[in-house]
Amino acid sequence: RSSDLSVRRSLIPHFSYGPALIEHCLLGAGFLADVKIGRGFDLSRDVHRARAALVEAEKLTQECSEKISKGYIVQKQQVKVQLDNSGNSDRLLTYEEFHPWLFQQHAEAPKLEFLTFENAVDDFFSKLESQKLDVKAMQQEKTAMKKLEHIKKDNERRVEMLQASQETDQYKAQLIELNIDMVERAILVLCDMIANSFDWIEIGQMVKEAQTESDPVAKAIKSLKLESNKFTLFLIDPFDVSEDEEGEDEDDGTLSTKPKKRLKGVSVDIDLGLSAYANARQYYNQKKHAAKKEQRTLEASGKALKAAEKKTRKTLKEVAVTTSIQKVRKTYWFEKFLWFVSSENFLIIAGRDAQQNEFIVKRHLKAGDVYVHADLHGATSCVIKNPTEGPIPPKRFRKQAAWHCAIAQAGIRKLLPVPGGLIMIRYLRLRRLGNI
Repeated sequence: RSSDLSVRRSLIPHFSYGPALIEHCLLGAGFLADVKIGRGFDLSRDVHRARAALVEAEKLTQECSEKISKGYIVQKQQVKVQLDNSGNSDRLLTYEEFHPWLFQQHAEAPKLEFLTFENAVDDFFSKLESQKLDVKAMQQEKTAMKKLEHIKKDNERRVEMLQASQETDQYKAQLIELNIDMVERAILVLCDMIANSFDWIEIGQMVKEAQTESDPVAKAIKSLKLESNKFTLFLIDPFDVSEDEEGEDEDDGTLSTKPKKRLKGVSVDIDLGLSAYANARQYYNQKKHAAKKEQRTLEASGKALKAAEKKTRKTLKEVAVTTSIQKVRKTYWFEKFLWFVSSENFLIIAGRDAQQNEFIVKRHLKAGDVYVHADLHGATSCVIKNPTEGPIPPKRFRKQAAWHCAIAQAGIRKLLPVPGGLIMIRYLRLRRLGNI
């Protein structure tokens, strides 16, 4: 009765219909696929609809047991990675589940239809291992492409950082040129203080006092870095003006909703050992150095990217080759004959024609094996392989007899009984008779 428990999950433990069939019938009854008890499903109001869904599930189950039904395989679609940006993305379809009906929840999903449910099951399991290899190969391809994308993004990040550094250095140099008088005055004042042997602490206090007196040069000084012979100025571009959403009215101090203009500024480090123009030139030189470094980075990243793409192509090719090799299943020697493996793990082989019958007896009939032949025209020669040379259970002979009759020519046409029964001769007795 919990609101987090779906109706489908609550019904699964109490019925043998399976989750897919229950979901199909609930959808047919008008419920949502993930309907939960208490949220979209009221026990007092919807219990009759749920009962009708279960009746439909029982009806479908009975129909499946009484007549041959079609088979459906629901597929899962995955997009393969592409090394080139052609825009044509390949898709990998893998088998997900098989059913004797086309359920409503799978109506829009990719699927395959078969004449019988047995054909669908056979096709599903015959291709299951091959598709597992395809999925594994696709994961390996995604890992290789992820490494390549990481290299690309890392190179792009480095170039963006160098470009941002160039823009910042150029902007700082331009701010120094736009505020050249203030920068010169600040350098002159601080150099005079240092020349007069003022202590660094005293210089800092004198700057703070000048700031309280609203000195424009002192107010522009943000910090002193005298240990490195530098200080920081907050420089403003008088031509770059932005607007705030609201500001304070200058007349009465009240809050005004009118936009207020504000000058943009940047903190710039100034070297006391250089003039204002020399400081601007230093930032321009840093910008040129960053531009050269960007060019070298682009050249190096281009080479690294080509090498990474080459390695990725090689990896993708190796994955494809490995997958194709793994898909080629080893063909066993007995697969060219009619064959099956019994529940007791005995291999039984039979010839498809007279030539194979003779080949089986002369080449593959060994000590411990049993030769089987029907007293019927056109019957094939069968051999029960017994590598242990131990006794073969009588149950095995009965299964062998039924199979042998089924593949006899007359048995295939009319399923007639074998009039003379079966002749079974062990290897040693057949050898004494002179047939080998």
